[in-house]
Amino acid sequence: MIVNAHDKNIKLADLIQAVQKGEVVFILTDEDKTFQLVRVDALKKRRKAGSAKGLIEMADDFDAPLEDFKDYML
Repeated sequence: MIVNAHDKNIKLADLIQAVQKGEVVFILTDEDKTFQLVRVDALKKRRKAGSAKGLIEMADDFDAPLEDFKDYML
């Protein structure tokens, strides 16, 4: 669907409905510029630093050499 940005008969709700149905909507301006109306899925929430604090525990020997790798150690 191609519409003129200055067309007074076009309603934004109609354009949104067309995009939701899968149509590609282009909006033309008098300045020879073209815009495409696209659907954007819900934005991902930003991660919050420290939100898992207290949920994870590290073993005291976490960085100790593993028995399986003794032959490779110097």
